[in-house]
Amino acid sequence: METLTEIAAVIARHVSKDGFHATPIERVTLARSSTVTMPMPNVYRPQMCLVAQGQKEVTLGDRTFRYAPGRYGIVTYDLPATGQVVEATPDKPYLCLFLDFDPLMLGQLALRVPPPEAPRQPLGKTVSDAGARLLDAALRLLRLLDDPAALPVLGPLAEQEILYHLLAGPDGARMRHITSSQGRMAQVGRAIAWIGQNFRERFSIEQLAAEAGMSPSSLHEHFRAVTAMTPLQFQKQLRLQDARSLMLAQDIDTATAAFLVGYESPSQFSREYRRHFGEPPARDIARLRASPGLAVVA
Repeated sequence: METLTEIAAVIARHVSKDGFHATPIERVTLARSSTVTMPMPNVYRPQMCLVAQGQKEVTLGDRTFRYAPGRYGIVTYDLPATGQVVEATPDKPYLCLFLDFDPLMLGQLALRVPPPEAPRQPLGKTVSDAGARLLDAALRLLRLLDDPAALPVLGPLAEQEILYHLLAGPDGARMRHITSSQGRMAQVGRAIAWIGQNFRERFSIEQLAAEAGMSPSSLHEHFRAVTAMTPLQFQKQLRLQDARSLMLAQDIDTATAAFLVGYESPSQFSREYRRHFGEPPARDIARLRASPGLAVVA
C-alpha cells in the first residue's frame, strides 16, 4: 500500500486539474477526476490502466469491470466501451495512469518471455490486481517525471519492466495477441480494424468474414469471445459514439449526424441513441455541454 500511496502522490503532484494529461514520458497519460462522472463511451486502444486512487467501472458489451485502487486493466484491441468514475471527491480524487502499448517493444519482449502454460480466455479486456513488482515498476516510471535528465535513458527500461510483468503475469496470453500476426485472434484483430475503418458503411457478415479470412460462423464465434458483442453491435456502438462526437464538436442536428455516420433513418438513430446513452440526442448533448466535468472519459 505504501507504493500505491506514493504512485497516487506522484500523479497528484503532476496533475492538478481534472481531465487527461499527456506527460513527457512517451505513451504515458495521467487522469484525474474530483467528482463521479456520467457513463462516457469511448474507443479504448491497446493500453494498461492502473488506478491509484478512487474507483471506476468500464462496460464492454455485456461485461462490467470494476477498478479499485491497486487494480489494473489491459485492452488488447481497439474496443468501444463505456467508462465511468464511480468514486471520487475533491479531497480524494480519482487518479489513474495509462500506458499505451508499443507493439514493437512488446513483440521483442514476447520473444524472450516464456508463454504462460494455461492460456486465458480471449476477451480483449480484463482487470486484475497489480502485484508488488508491477506497482514498483510503475512507480519507477512515474518518478522519472521528477528527473528529466534520466528520463531518456531510464524511461524505456522502466516501460519494458512493466511490459515484462504483464507478459509474465496472468494476462500474458492476452498481451501476446497484440503482437500476433497468425491464428484466430489475429484474424479477429483484422476484422476489428476493418470495422473501425468502415463502420459508416453497410456490410454483411459474409463480407467481413472474407476480409478477415474466416468463415462467417467462425468469425461470429471468435469475434464475440474477444469483444463481448457481435460485429453489428460493435459497428453500432462506433456509429453512435461518432455521431455524439460530431454533434458536440460541430453543433450539427440529429438528422445530419445520423446520415453522416451511416443511418438511413433518423428515427431509428434516435431510438438506438436513447437506448445506448439513456437520453434522446438533443437532451444528451445539452447535458454534456452544461456539465463538461461529468463527461470525463474514464
